[in-house]
Amino acid sequence: MTNVEDYIKQNVFGKPQLKPDEKNKFLGNFAERVAIALTIAQLKNEDNIKTVESVMKKYPEYHLYLNGKIDSYILDKYLQLSVKLKYKFTIVSQSGVRNKDRALTDNDMGLVIANEGKPVDRPVLI
Repeated sequence: MTNVEDYIKQNVFGKPQLKPDEKNKFLGNFAERVAIALTIAQLKNEDNIKTVESVMKKYPEYHLYLNGKIDSYILDKYLQLSVKLKYKFTIVSQSGVRNKDRALTDNDMGLVIANEGKPVDRPVLI
Protein backbone atom coordinates (compact mmCIF):
# COMPACT_ATOMS: atom_id res chain seq x y z
CA MET A 1 0.00 0.00 0.00
CA THR A 2 1.04 3.54 -0.55
CA ASN A 3 1.15 6.31 1.99
CA VAL A 4 -1.86 7.93 0.35
CA GLU A 5 -3.94 4.75 0.72
CA ASP A 6 -2.93 4.40 4.37
CA TYR A 7 -3.79 8.04 5.00
CA ILE A 8 -7.22 7.67 3.40
CA LYS A 9 -8.01 4.44 5.29
CA GLN A 10 -6.96 5.94 8.61
CA ASN A 11 -9.08 9.04 8.10
CA VAL A 12 -12.10 7.14 6.82
CA PHE A 13 -12.09 4.27 9.31
CA GLY A 14 -10.19 5.88 12.18
CA LYS A 15 -7.00 4.75 13.82
CA PRO A 16 -6.88 0.94 14.07
CA GLN A 17 -7.30 -0.28 17.65
CA LEU A 18 -6.07 -3.43 19.28
CA LYS A 19 -8.92 -5.59 20.66
CA PRO A 20 -11.60 -2.86 20.79
CA ASP A 21 -14.41 -5.22 21.95
CA GLU A 22 -12.29 -6.49 24.83
CA LYS A 23 -11.40 -2.95 25.87
CA ASN A 24 -15.06 -1.89 25.73
CA LYS A 25 -16.07 -4.86 27.87
CA PHE A 26 -13.46 -4.21 30.57
CA LEU A 27 -13.95 -0.43 30.77
CA GLY A 28 -10.93 0.42 28.62
CA ASN A 29 -8.59 -2.35 29.78
CA PHE A 30 -7.18 -5.49 28.20
CA ALA A 31 -8.40 -8.72 29.82
CA GLU A 32 -4.89 -9.83 30.80
CA ARG A 33 -4.45 -6.68 32.92
CA VAL A 34 -7.67 -7.18 34.91
CA ALA A 35 -7.33 -8.40 38.50
CA ILE A 36 -11.08 -8.44 39.19
CA ALA A 37 -14.13 -7.54 37.12
CA LEU A 38 -17.70 -7.42 38.39
CA THR A 39 -20.92 -7.06 36.46
CA ILE A 40 -23.62 -4.68 37.61
CA ALA A 41 -25.60 -7.63 39.01
CA GLN A 42 -22.56 -8.66 41.06
CA LEU A 43 -22.11 -5.10 42.35
CA LYS A 44 -25.64 -5.20 43.75
CA ASN A 45 -24.62 -8.12 45.98
CA GLU A 46 -23.46 -6.58 49.29
CA ASP A 47 -21.04 -9.45 49.97
CA ASN A 48 -18.85 -8.55 46.99
CA ILE A 49 -17.76 -5.21 48.46
CA LYS A 50 -15.61 -7.15 50.96
CA THR A 51 -13.98 -9.03 48.09
CA VAL A 52 -13.27 -5.78 46.25
CA GLU A 53 -11.83 -4.27 49.42
CA SER A 54 -9.48 -7.23 49.91
CA VAL A 55 -8.26 -6.96 46.29
CA MET A 56 -7.69 -3.22 46.75
CA LYS A 57 -5.67 -3.84 49.91
CA LYS A 58 -3.67 -6.64 48.28
CA TYR A 59 -2.87 -4.61 45.13
CA PRO A 60 -2.59 -0.94 46.16
CA GLU A 61 -0.72 -0.03 42.94
CA TYR A 62 -3.61 -1.09 40.68
CA HIS A 63 -6.40 1.19 39.43
CA LEU A 64 -10.17 1.03 39.98
CA TYR A 65 -12.48 1.69 37.02
CA LEU A 66 -16.20 2.23 37.62
CA ASN A 67 -18.91 2.35 34.99
CA GLY A 68 -20.33 5.87 35.09
CA LYS A 69 -23.76 4.67 34.02
CA ILE A 70 -24.47 2.57 37.13
CA ASP A 71 -26.93 3.75 39.78
CA SER A 72 -25.53 6.35 42.15
CA TYR A 73 -26.25 4.31 45.30
CA ILE A 74 -23.94 1.55 43.98
CA LEU A 75 -21.35 3.99 42.69
CA ASP A 76 -21.22 5.82 46.04
CA LYS A 77 -20.32 2.65 47.99
CA TYR A 78 -17.29 1.93 45.85
CA LEU A 79 -16.21 5.58 45.65
CA GLN A 80 -16.30 5.82 49.45
CA LEU A 81 -14.24 2.64 49.72
CA SER A 82 -11.73 4.00 47.20
CA VAL A 83 -11.39 7.29 49.06
CA LYS A 84 -11.08 5.50 52.41
CA LEU A 85 -8.22 3.34 51.08
CA LYS A 86 -6.70 6.21 49.03
CA TYR A 87 -7.04 4.06 45.92
CA LYS A 88 -6.73 5.50 42.41
CA PHE A 89 -10.04 5.41 40.54
CA THR A 90 -11.61 6.52 37.28
CA ILE A 91 -15.29 6.79 36.43
CA VAL A 92 -15.64 5.60 32.83
CA SER A 93 -18.42 7.02 30.73
CA GLN A 94 -18.10 5.36 27.36
CA SER A 95 -20.17 6.81 24.58
CA GLY A 96 -19.09 4.64 21.69
CA VAL A 97 -20.87 4.72 18.37
CA ARG A 98 -22.20 1.17 18.65
CA ASN A 99 -23.47 1.30 22.22
CA LYS A 100 -24.39 4.95 22.66
CA ASP A 101 -28.15 4.45 22.92
CA ARG A 102 -28.11 0.95 24.39
CA ALA A 103 -29.61 0.58 27.85
CA LEU A 104 -27.40 -0.73 30.63
CA THR A 105 -28.07 -4.34 31.67
CA ASP A 106 -27.07 -6.39 34.71
CA ASN A 107 -24.58 -8.29 32.53
CA ASP A 108 -22.59 -5.15 31.65
CA MET A 109 -19.31 -4.55 33.46
CA GLY A 110 -19.71 -2.27 36.46
CA LEU A 111 -16.30 -2.41 38.16
CA VAL A 112 -12.82 -3.36 37.03
CA ILE A 113 -9.57 -3.32 39.00
CA ALA A 114 -6.63 -3.52 36.63
CA ASN A 115 -2.90 -3.07 36.46
CA GLU A 116 -2.28 -0.16 34.11
CA GLY A 117 1.21 -1.22 33.07
CA LYS A 118 1.42 -4.99 32.64
CA PRO A 119 -0.58 -8.24 32.73
CA VAL A 120 -1.58 -9.55 36.15
CA ASP A 121 -0.25 -12.86 37.43
CA ARG A 122 -3.42 -14.27 39.01
CA PRO A 123 -6.80 -12.67 38.32
CA VAL A 124 -9.57 -13.00 40.91
CA LEU A 125 -12.55 -14.92 39.58
CA ILE A 126 -16.06 -14.49 40.98
